[in-house]
Amino acid sequence: MAAPDASAAKPLLGLRILTIEQFGAGPYGTLYLADLGAEVIKVEHGEAGGDAARHGGPYLLGDNDSLYFQGWHTNKKSVTLDLKSEDGQMAFRKLVRDADAVVNNLRGDQAAKLGLEYAALKDVNPCVVCGHISAYGRDNERAGRPGYDFLMQAEAGLMSMTGDPDGDPARFGPSIIDFMTGMTLTVGLLSAVLRARETGVGGDVDTSLFEVALHQLNYSATWYLNTGFKATRQKRSSHLSATPSQTYRAKDGWIFVMCMTEKFWRAMAEEIGRPDLLQDSRFATMRLRTEHRAELTELLDAVFETRTMEHWVERLGGLIPIGPVYDVDRALDSPFVERIGMISDVPHPELPSMRLLSNPLRFNGERPTQKAGSALGADNDDILGS
Repeated sequence: MAAPDASAAKPLLGLRILTIEQFGAGPYGTLYLADLGAEVIKVEHGEAGGDAARHGGPYLLGDNDSLYFQGWHTNKKSVTLDLKSEDGQMAFRKLVRDADAVVNNLRGDQAAKLGLEYAALKDVNPCVVCGHISAYGRDNERAGRPGYDFLMQAEAGLMSMTGDPDGDPARFGPSIIDFMTGMTLTVGLLSAVLRARETGVGGDVDTSLFEVALHQLNYSATWYLNTGFKATRQKRSSHLSATPSQTYRAKDGWIFVMCMTEKFWRAMAEEIGRPDLLQDSRFATMRLRTEHRAELTELLDAVFETRTMEHWVERLGGLIPIGPVYDVDRALDSPFVERIGMISDVPHPELPSMRLLSNPLRFNGERPTQKAGSALGADNDDILGS
Protein backbone atom coordinates (compact mmCIF):
# COMPACT_ATOMS: atom_id res chain seq x y z
CA MET A 1 0.00 0.00 0.00
CA ALA A 2 1.33 3.43 -0.91
CA ALA A 3 2.37 5.74 1.92
CA PRO A 4 -0.03 8.61 2.68
CA ASP A 5 0.67 11.77 0.69
CA ALA A 6 1.80 14.34 3.26
CA SER A 7 0.77 17.16 0.95
CA ALA A 8 -2.86 15.97 1.09
CA ALA A 9 -3.16 17.66 4.48
CA LYS A 10 -1.64 20.87 3.07
CA PRO A 11 -4.29 22.04 0.60
CA LEU A 12 -3.12 25.67 0.71
CA LEU A 13 0.38 25.00 -0.64
CA GLY A 14 1.32 27.81 -3.00
CA LEU A 15 -0.66 30.48 -1.14
CA ARG A 16 1.44 33.35 0.25
CA ILE A 17 0.10 35.46 3.13
CA LEU A 18 1.78 38.47 4.74
CA THR A 19 0.63 39.21 8.29
CA ILE A 20 1.02 42.16 10.61
CA GLU A 21 -0.54 40.70 13.72
CA GLN A 22 -0.35 40.73 17.50
CA PHE A 23 -1.71 38.48 20.23
CA GLY A 24 -4.79 36.45 19.41
CA ALA A 25 -7.37 37.08 16.71
CA GLY A 26 -5.13 37.53 13.67
CA PRO A 27 -2.61 34.89 14.73
CA TYR A 28 -5.32 32.29 15.40
CA GLY A 29 -6.83 32.71 11.95
CA THR A 30 -3.50 32.64 10.13
CA LEU A 31 -2.45 29.64 12.24
CA TYR A 32 -4.92 27.59 10.20
CA LEU A 33 -3.61 29.01 6.94
CA ALA A 34 -0.03 28.13 7.90
CA ASP A 35 -0.87 24.66 9.17
CA LEU A 36 -2.76 23.96 5.95
CA GLY A 37 0.26 24.76 3.81
CA ALA A 38 0.12 28.48 3.08
CA GLU A 39 3.38 30.37 3.36
CA VAL A 40 2.52 32.73 6.20
CA ILE A 41 5.13 35.42 6.72
CA LYS A 42 4.87 37.45 9.92
CA VAL A 43 6.11 41.00 9.41
CA GLU A 44 7.40 42.11 12.80
CA HIS A 45 9.12 45.20 14.16
CA GLY A 46 12.52 43.89 15.23
CA GLU A 47 13.52 46.81 17.46
CA ALA A 48 10.22 46.55 19.33
CA GLY A 49 10.80 42.84 20.01
CA GLY A 50 8.27 41.61 17.46
CA ASP A 51 4.81 40.32 18.30
CA ALA A 52 4.05 41.11 21.95
CA ALA A 53 3.02 37.47 22.37
CA ARG A 54 6.70 36.50 22.08
CA HIS A 55 7.13 37.96 25.55
CA GLY A 56 3.96 36.50 27.03
CA GLY A 57 4.98 34.87 30.31
CA PRO A 58 5.43 33.05 32.46
CA TYR A 59 6.95 30.35 30.22
CA LEU A 60 9.56 31.96 28.00
CA LEU A 61 11.72 30.27 25.36
CA GLY A 62 14.83 32.44 25.15
CA ASP A 63 14.78 36.19 24.59
CA ASN A 64 12.05 36.60 21.96
CA ASP A 65 9.85 33.54 22.20
CA SER A 66 7.43 31.85 24.56
CA LEU A 67 5.13 28.88 24.87
CA TYR A 68 2.25 31.37 24.61
CA PHE A 69 3.57 32.57 21.23
CA GLN A 70 4.15 29.07 19.87
CA GLY A 71 0.56 28.09 20.55
CA TRP A 72 -0.54 30.58 17.87
CA HIS A 73 2.28 30.38 15.35
CA THR A 74 3.21 26.90 14.15
CA ASN A 75 4.56 26.78 10.59
CA LYS A 76 4.86 30.57 10.30
CA LYS A 77 7.93 32.46 9.10
CA SER A 78 9.22 35.76 10.47
CA VAL A 79 10.82 38.83 8.89
CA THR A 80 11.58 42.13 10.58
CA LEU A 81 10.61 45.43 8.97
CA ASP A 82 9.78 48.89 10.26
CA LEU A 83 6.67 49.76 8.29
CA LYS A 84 6.84 53.35 9.51
CA SER A 85 10.12 53.83 7.66
CA GLU A 86 10.64 54.45 3.94
CA ASP A 87 12.97 51.46 3.59
CA GLY A 88 10.53 49.23 5.45
CA GLN A 89 7.67 50.26 3.18
CA MET A 90 9.74 49.65 0.06
CA ALA A 91 10.71 46.16 1.20
CA PHE A 92 7.14 45.39 2.24
CA ARG A 93 5.67 46.45 -1.09
CA LYS A 94 8.14 44.18 -2.87
CA LEU A 95 6.81 41.27 -0.82
CA VAL A 96 3.25 42.26 -1.73
CA ARG A 97 4.01 41.72 -5.44
CA ASP A 98 3.99 37.94 -4.93
CA ALA A 99 1.46 37.75 -2.10
CA ASP A 100 -2.10 36.49 -2.32
CA ALA A 101 -3.16 38.35 0.81
CA VAL A 102 -2.10 40.80 3.51
CA VAL A 103 -3.64 40.39 6.97
CA ASN A 104 -3.54 42.74 9.94
CA ASN A 105 -5.27 42.94 13.31
CA LEU A 106 -4.29 46.46 14.26
CA ARG A 107 -6.46 49.29 15.53
CA GLY A 108 -8.99 50.32 12.92
CA ASP A 109 -7.21 53.57 12.05
CA GLN A 110 -3.78 51.99 11.57
CA ALA A 111 -4.21 50.07 8.31
CA ALA A 112 -4.55 53.27 6.28
CA LYS A 113 -1.62 54.90 8.05
CA LEU A 114 0.66 51.92 7.32
CA GLY A 115 -0.45 51.38 3.75
CA LEU A 116 -2.14 48.04 4.39
CA GLU A 117 -5.39 48.75 2.54
CA TYR A 118 -6.20 47.61 -0.98
CA ALA A 119 -6.24 51.21 -2.18
CA ALA A 120 -2.59 51.55 -1.18
CA LEU A 121 -1.46 48.18 -2.57
CA LYS A 122 -3.49 47.60 -5.73
CA ASP A 123 -0.91 49.37 -7.88
CA VAL A 124 1.69 46.87 -6.65
CA ASN A 125 -0.56 43.83 -6.96
CA PRO A 126 -4.14 44.27 -8.23
CA CYS A 127 -5.03 40.71 -7.14
CA VAL A 128 -4.00 41.12 -3.50
CA VAL A 129 -6.66 40.67 -0.82
CA CYS A 130 -6.28 42.78 2.32
CA GLY A 131 -7.82 41.25 5.44
CA HIS A 132 -8.51 43.51 8.41
CA ILE A 133 -9.36 42.58 11.99
CA SER A 134 -9.94 45.52 14.32
CA ALA A 135 -11.65 46.03 17.64
CA TYR A 136 -14.72 47.87 16.34
CA GLY A 137 -14.27 48.34 12.58
CA ARG A 138 -12.44 50.82 10.37
CA ASP A 139 -15.31 53.05 9.24
CA ASN A 140 -16.96 54.38 12.39
CA GLU A 141 -16.33 56.64 15.38
CA ARG A 142 -14.58 53.85 17.29
CA ALA A 143 -12.01 53.09 14.57
CA GLY A 144 -9.12 54.39 16.66
CA ARG A 145 -10.04 52.52 19.82
CA PRO A 146 -7.93 49.60 21.06
CA GLY A 147 -9.89 46.59 22.25
CA TYR A 148 -9.56 43.01 23.47
CA ASP A 149 -11.64 39.86 23.63
CA PHE A 150 -12.95 40.23 27.18
CA LEU A 151 -14.20 43.77 26.53
CA MET A 152 -16.25 42.43 23.65
CA GLN A 153 -17.79 39.67 25.75
CA ALA A 154 -18.82 42.39 28.19
CA GLU A 155 -20.40 44.87 25.77
CA ALA A 156 -21.98 42.31 23.44
CA GLY A 157 -24.00 40.83 26.30
CA LEU A 158 -22.20 37.50 26.46
CA MET A 159 -21.13 37.95 30.08
CA SER A 160 -24.76 38.44 31.05
CA MET A 161 -25.39 34.88 29.85
CA THR A 162 -22.31 33.24 31.36
CA GLY A 163 -21.92 31.90 34.88
CA ASP A 164 -24.30 31.36 37.76
CA PRO A 165 -27.33 33.66 38.12
CA ASP A 166 -26.33 34.49 41.70
CA GLY A 167 -22.70 35.22 40.85
CA ASP A 168 -20.86 38.17 39.36
CA PRO A 169 -20.75 38.70 35.59
CA ALA A 170 -18.39 36.09 34.11
CA ARG A 171 -16.46 35.76 30.87
CA PHE A 172 -15.83 32.61 28.92
CA GLY A 173 -12.53 31.04 30.05
CA PRO A 174 -10.34 31.12 26.90
CA SER A 175 -10.32 34.03 24.46
CA ILE A 176 -13.19 32.64 22.41
CA ILE A 177 -13.93 35.92 20.60
CA ASP A 178 -10.32 36.13 19.42
CA PHE A 179 -10.61 32.58 18.08
CA MET A 180 -13.95 33.13 16.39
CA THR A 181 -12.86 36.44 14.87
CA GLY A 182 -9.73 34.86 13.45
CA MET A 183 -11.76 32.07 11.88
CA THR A 184 -14.35 34.53 10.55
CA LEU A 185 -11.66 36.57 8.83
CA THR A 186 -10.09 33.42 7.40
CA VAL A 187 -13.36 32.38 5.75
CA GLY A 188 -13.76 35.83 4.25
CA LEU A 189 -10.13 36.01 3.17
CA LEU A 190 -10.10 32.67 1.36
CA SER A 191 -13.41 33.51 -0.33
CA ALA A 192 -11.96 36.79 -1.60
CA VAL A 193 -8.74 35.09 -2.76
CA LEU A 194 -10.77 32.60 -4.81
CA ARG A 195 -12.69 35.47 -6.38
CA ALA A 196 -9.49 37.44 -7.04
CA ARG A 197 -8.00 34.47 -8.88
CA GLU A 198 -11.04 34.39 -11.15
CA THR A 199 -11.42 38.13 -11.72
CA GLY A 200 -7.89 39.48 -11.29
CA VAL A 201 -9.18 41.99 -8.77
CA GLY A 202 -8.54 41.82 -5.02
CA GLY A 203 -10.01 44.05 -2.34
CA ASP A 204 -10.55 44.57 1.37
CA VAL A 205 -12.17 42.08 3.75
CA ASP A 206 -13.15 43.38 7.19
CA THR A 207 -14.40 42.00 10.45
CA SER A 208 -14.09 43.12 14.05
CA LEU A 209 -14.00 41.63 17.51
CA PHE A 210 -17.19 43.44 18.47
CA GLU A 211 -19.18 42.36 15.42
CA VAL A 212 -18.16 38.73 15.87
CA ALA A 213 -18.95 38.84 19.59
CA LEU A 214 -22.40 40.22 18.87
CA HIS A 215 -22.94 37.56 16.20
CA GLN A 216 -22.36 34.85 18.83
CA LEU A 217 -25.66 35.81 20.45
CA ASN A 218 -27.24 33.99 17.49
CA TYR A 219 -30.68 32.58 18.41
CA SER A 220 -30.76 34.61 21.64
CA ALA A 221 -30.52 37.73 19.49
CA THR A 222 -33.15 36.44 17.09
CA TRP A 223 -35.54 35.80 19.95
CA TYR A 224 -34.98 39.26 21.44
CA LEU A 225 -35.22 41.12 18.13
CA ASN A 226 -38.51 39.44 17.27
CA THR A 227 -40.23 38.79 20.60
CA GLY A 228 -38.41 40.87 23.20
CA PHE A 229 -37.24 37.72 25.06
CA LYS A 230 -34.18 38.52 27.18
CA ALA A 231 -31.77 35.64 27.69
CA THR A 232 -30.16 35.46 31.12
CA ARG A 233 -27.72 33.27 33.02
CA GLN A 234 -29.08 29.85 33.96
CA LYS A 235 -28.34 27.67 36.98
CA ARG A 236 -26.21 24.62 36.29
CA SER A 237 -25.24 26.02 32.85
CA SER A 238 -28.67 24.98 31.62
CA HIS A 239 -29.88 25.43 28.06
CA LEU A 240 -32.35 28.29 27.75
CA SER A 241 -35.22 26.17 26.46
CA ALA A 242 -34.24 22.49 26.52
CA THR A 243 -34.49 20.32 29.66
CA PRO A 244 -32.75 18.25 30.91
CA SER A 245 -29.69 19.90 29.38
CA GLN A 246 -27.33 20.92 32.18
CA THR A 247 -24.84 19.72 34.78
CA TYR A 248 -25.72 17.09 37.38
CA ARG A 249 -23.87 15.89 40.45
CA ALA A 250 -22.21 12.49 40.20
CA LYS A 251 -20.62 10.67 43.12
CA ASP A 252 -17.13 12.02 42.34
CA GLY A 253 -17.79 15.18 40.35
CA TRP A 254 -20.09 16.53 37.67
CA ILE A 255 -21.55 15.28 34.42
CA PHE A 256 -23.25 17.22 31.63
CA VAL A 257 -26.40 15.66 30.18
CA MET A 258 -28.06 17.01 27.02
CA CYS A 259 -31.46 15.50 26.26
CA MET A 260 -32.25 17.87 23.41
CA THR A 261 -34.98 15.59 22.00
CA GLU A 262 -37.84 13.53 23.36
CA LYS A 263 -36.03 10.41 22.18
CA PHE A 264 -33.05 11.15 24.45
CA TRP A 265 -35.28 12.08 27.39
CA ARG A 266 -37.18 8.82 27.21
CA ALA A 267 -34.02 6.73 26.74
CA MET A 268 -32.36 8.32 29.77
CA ALA A 269 -35.35 7.92 32.06
CA GLU A 270 -35.61 4.22 31.18
CA GLU A 271 -31.89 3.52 31.52
CA ILE A 272 -31.42 5.20 34.92
CA GLY A 273 -34.34 3.25 36.34
CA ARG A 274 -36.81 6.13 36.53
CA PRO A 275 -39.45 5.33 33.86
CA ASP A 276 -42.01 6.83 36.23
CA LEU A 277 -40.72 10.27 35.26
CA LEU A 278 -42.20 9.70 31.81
CA GLN A 279 -45.66 9.49 33.35
CA ASP A 280 -45.23 12.58 35.53
CA SER A 281 -47.42 15.36 34.12
CA ARG A 282 -44.85 17.99 35.18
CA PHE A 283 -42.35 16.55 32.70
CA ALA A 284 -44.60 15.52 29.83
CA THR A 285 -43.13 18.00 27.31
CA MET A 286 -39.94 19.98 26.84
CA ARG A 287 -41.73 23.19 27.79
CA LEU A 288 -43.14 21.65 30.97
CA ARG A 289 -39.77 20.18 31.91
CA THR A 290 -38.23 23.62 31.53
CA GLU A 291 -40.95 25.18 33.68
CA HIS A 292 -40.32 22.53 36.37
CA ARG A 293 -36.55 22.40 35.93
CA ALA A 294 -35.78 22.83 39.65
CA GLU A 295 -37.90 19.84 40.65
CA LEU A 296 -36.46 17.68 37.87
CA THR A 297 -32.91 18.68 38.80
CA GLU A 298 -33.44 17.52 42.36
CA LEU A 299 -34.84 14.16 41.23
CA LEU A 300 -32.05 13.50 38.72
CA ASP A 301 -29.30 14.59 41.13
CA ALA A 302 -30.54 11.96 43.56
CA VAL A 303 -30.00 9.30 40.88
CA PHE A 304 -26.69 10.51 39.43
CA GLU A 305 -25.10 11.05 42.88
CA THR A 306 -25.22 7.30 43.48
CA ARG A 307 -22.53 6.48 40.90
CA THR A 308 -19.32 7.97 39.47
CA MET A 309 -18.88 10.15 36.42
CA GLU A 310 -17.19 7.29 34.62
CA HIS A 311 -20.07 4.94 35.38
CA TRP A 312 -22.70 7.25 33.94
CA VAL A 313 -20.69 8.21 30.88
CA GLU A 314 -20.01 4.57 30.11
CA ARG A 315 -23.57 3.48 30.78
CA LEU A 316 -25.37 6.28 28.94
CA GLY A 317 -22.81 7.34 26.34
CA GLY A 318 -24.26 5.19 23.59
CA LEU A 319 -27.82 6.30 24.29
CA ILE A 320 -27.76 10.02 24.95
CA PRO A 321 -25.33 12.96 24.70
CA ILE A 322 -23.40 12.94 27.98
CA GLY A 323 -19.93 13.91 29.09
CA PRO A 324 -17.82 14.37 32.22
CA VAL A 325 -17.00 17.86 33.48
CA TYR A 326 -13.19 17.86 33.61
CA ASP A 327 -10.54 20.30 34.72
CA VAL A 328 -7.98 21.29 32.08
CA ASP A 329 -5.38 18.76 33.25
CA ARG A 330 -7.76 15.84 33.18
CA ALA A 331 -9.14 16.93 29.80
CA LEU A 332 -5.68 16.99 28.21
CA ASP A 333 -4.50 13.80 29.94
CA SER A 334 -7.51 11.88 28.66
CA PRO A 335 -6.56 8.64 26.84
CA PHE A 336 -9.17 9.51 24.20
CA VAL A 337 -7.34 12.76 23.37
CA GLU A 338 -4.15 10.76 22.84
CA ARG A 339 -5.88 8.10 20.73
CA ILE A 340 -7.29 10.62 18.28
CA GLY A 341 -3.94 12.40 17.92
CA MET A 342 -4.92 15.80 19.26
CA ILE A 343 -1.52 16.43 20.87
CA SER A 344 1.63 16.71 18.76
CA ASP A 345 5.34 16.69 19.46
CA VAL A 346 6.67 19.94 17.96
CA PRO A 347 10.38 20.29 18.80
CA HIS A 348 11.64 23.79 19.54
CA PRO A 349 15.33 24.81 19.71
CA GLU A 350 14.85 25.88 23.33
CA LEU A 351 12.50 23.03 24.21
CA PRO A 352 13.02 19.85 22.15
CA SER A 353 10.17 18.15 24.01
CA MET A 354 7.60 20.87 23.25
CA ARG A 355 4.06 19.56 22.84
CA LEU A 356 1.17 21.48 21.29
CA LEU A 357 -2.42 20.84 20.40
CA SER A 358 -2.74 19.34 16.93
CA ASN A 359 -4.72 21.05 14.21
CA PRO A 360 -8.32 19.77 14.55
CA LEU A 361 -8.74 19.34 10.78
CA ARG A 362 -8.01 16.11 8.93
CA PHE A 363 -7.74 15.54 5.20
CA ASN A 364 -8.31 11.96 4.07
CA GLY A 365 -7.56 10.97 7.64
CA GLU A 366 -4.29 12.93 7.87
CA ARG A 367 -3.72 15.88 10.17
CA PRO A 368 -1.53 18.77 8.97
CA THR A 369 2.04 18.48 10.24
CA GLN A 370 3.37 21.21 12.52
CA LYS A 371 6.72 22.80 13.16
CA ALA A 372 7.69 25.53 15.59
CA GLY A 373 7.10 29.10 14.50
CA SER A 374 10.23 30.91 13.35
CA ALA A 375 12.39 32.95 15.69
CA LEU A 376 12.12 36.72 15.33
CA GLY A 377 13.58 37.68 11.95
CA ALA A 378 14.83 34.17 11.26
CA ASP A 379 13.67 34.28 7.64
CA ASN A 380 15.06 37.70 6.73
CA ASP A 381 17.80 36.41 4.46
CA ASP A 382 15.64 33.88 2.61
CA ILE A 383 12.67 36.20 2.10
CA LEU A 384 14.06 39.73 2.07
CA GLY A 385 17.44 38.96 0.52
CA SER A 386 19.56 42.06 0.23
